[in-house]
Amino acid sequence: MASKRDYYEILGVSREVTSVEIKKAYKKLALANHPDRNPGDEEAVNRFKEAAEAFEILSNEQKRTHYDRYGHADLGGGAGGSQFHDVSDIFSAFGDLFEGFGFKGSSQRGGNRPRQGESLRTNIQIDLLDAASGCDREISITRQESCDTCHGSGAEPGTQPDECDYCGGAGQVVQSQGFFRVQTTCPRCRGAGRVISEKCSDCRGEGRVSSEITLDIKVPPGIDNGMQLCLRGEGNPGLNGGPRGDLYVVVGVDEHPLFRRQDQELSCHVPITYTQAALGANIEIPTLEGRHDLKIPSGTQPGEVFRLKGLGMPNPHGGGRRGDLHLVVQIDVPKKISEREEELLRELAEIEHTEVSKHRSPNRNSFFDKLKEYFTHSD
Repeated sequence: MASKRDYYEILGVSREVTSVEIKKAYKKLALANHPDRNPGDEEAVNRFKEAAEAFEILSNEQKRTHYDRYGHADLGGGAGGSQFHDVSDIFSAFGDLFEGFGFKGSSQRGGNRPRQGESLRTNIQIDLLDAASGCDREISITRQESCDTCHGSGAEPGTQPDECDYCGGAGQVVQSQGFFRVQTTCPRCRGAGRVISEKCSDCRGEGRVSSEITLDIKVPPGIDNGMQLCLRGEGNPGLNGGPRGDLYVVVGVDEHPLFRRQDQELSCHVPITYTQAALGANIEIPTLEGRHDLKIPSGTQPGEVFRLKGLGMPNPHGGGRRGDLHLVVQIDVPKKISEREEELLRELAEIEHTEVSKHRSPNRNSFFDKLKEYFTHSD
């Protein structure tokens, strides 16, 4: 079986291209290979289908992100593969892009073709511990629901919408201007193909009403700041029997007072004393699960990093090992010392032949003292 071509290559664009440029590139390619311009040319039809499949993936933010990371793998599953089986499916999905060019295929279904509803977006905020373990959240959103009174028709109960006599129910009108034919949306029905004479009193002819709903969502372990969850079919209802849109939940993860995150890796600054660094020690350090014993060997240097494997963040896509926790050692210099401590330190300086100040400043404000105090309050 021949391998699929790269979607960016099909559209002739780079991977850094914007969504606007993707749409422009697809439209140019689709118009050049449109079946009405290439009657009987099967290769043109195949290019037309190939371009539509590439555009379907790259024009969708979530599908594009998935494709950039995994390529064609699993596009038929979780990311949502191509929905096009023939040319009519493409006209149904992207027919609006061909308005104004007089192609009959793009308007064959007119304003009555099923259309997917609008997708919605909302945000939630969680902390790093919830991001690490995964969590359940309840969210409230306002979305459109089908009007119970008219059952989504927009017409007063007992009446039916009439076919638009201006466009004959096509939703589009074609005007000839010399050698050119210009197709535009019907000004009377606004592309719906129907006209409601007696509008529903509850929804005023819209067929939909705003409603606040509550949804339960599962946040997977390892999710990172700015990632989004897609709840299929939880957006606004479609038109003319079309499916609902989707709901995208953008997840924000709060910064943690101790840990810094880079993908699946965590880092933490650990203050220790000079004597612990010189002589070695066993200390308790924080982890996502609580506390962990860490052995500091004698002669540990400032800035030295200890790595604890598997104590970082889980893989948000599942199936992979957890990241690591990197502990960066910082020497904690005390702000205040006793007379006995000063005496011993001056004796040590003499042994090391190190020049030190004759008088210590009682107001010295060490960076590491601030760090230790900060960690103490955060614990």
